[in-house]
Amino acid sequence: MRRTRDHDRRSDPRRAARGRRSRLGAPAVRAQPDGHLRRGRRRRGADRAQGLTLQELQASKRDGRKIVAVVAWDFQTARILERAGVDLVSVGDSVGVNLWGREDPLDVTMGEMVLVCRAVRRGVTRALVSCDFPYGPLQDGPESALRAARRLVDEGGADIVKLDGAAAHLDAVAAVAAAGIPVFAQFGATPQSGERSETPDALVAQAKALEEVGASLLDFTHSGPVAGPQVVAAVSIPVLGGLGGGPWLDGRVRMIHRATGYDIRALDTPPDAYANVARMTFDAVSAYADDVRAGRQIKGA
Repeated sequence: MRRTRDHDRRSDPRRAARGRRSRLGAPAVRAQPDGHLRRGRRRRGADRAQGLTLQELQASKRDGRKIVAVVAWDFQTARILERAGVDLVSVGDSVGVNLWGREDPLDVTMGEMVLVCRAVRRGVTRALVSCDFPYGPLQDGPESALRAARRLVDEGGADIVKLDGAAAHLDAVAAVAAAGIPVFAQFGATPQSGERSETPDALVAQAKALEEVGASLLDFTHSGPVAGPQVVAAVSIPVLGGLGGGPWLDGRVRMIHRATGYDIRALDTPPDAYANVARMTFDAVSAYADDVRAGRQIKGA
């Protein structure tokens, strides 16, 4: 049985109200001190590089620069991604299945997404941070969606909120965007909407509608080489994609575990990835165990 969701729980009243950035403006307030946190993020020293803005990210499409996005859920990974220079760190609700071992991909609460978003936010200063809605707030209507978006921004430190199945909830997308919170609208065959079979013309219409109501970015899942280029050409905002995407999109989204081969299956079958972290981890732990059992000093102690 799916756990009771907490997406309507109110934010901590002790938190000060924070101003909203404009939909296209991005985090221009990052350098302004207001205590040790600002919108959930740590203050940066004057010697740190200025963070990427949403306007700059959107300009990548016009300038022909591909956008690099990675799905991640923890502080250390976020720091590595920051050093690698990715443009967007997407805090996915896929954390439930991929990090916590849950069977139901929808079994993630609002409170859990806030917690994971905070962890990633602490590790990122330059890149933009997007945080997924769990299943529930978007489906419950515009008011619920707006409460959830404000919570992810105010408590989680998100720069952008990602809405799965957004094309079916245009009124909610409009409400969040009108409040000055940038929306990363996911459509196509998405985890929350399930498998869909739609014509390229229908997908182009959905993309245009999402842009019209104020979405700042699009995540076109399973775009394919036919509908994908058509959608990219039909809208002025960047169109990214993960599974089923390709170089025809304005950028790509890849889950960190998939990109690095951090999966138990990679021990038996070489992954189609940029590394095999599962094998590296297995070999390292095996060597550590050998040292312990042989009575040798372990590394780093």
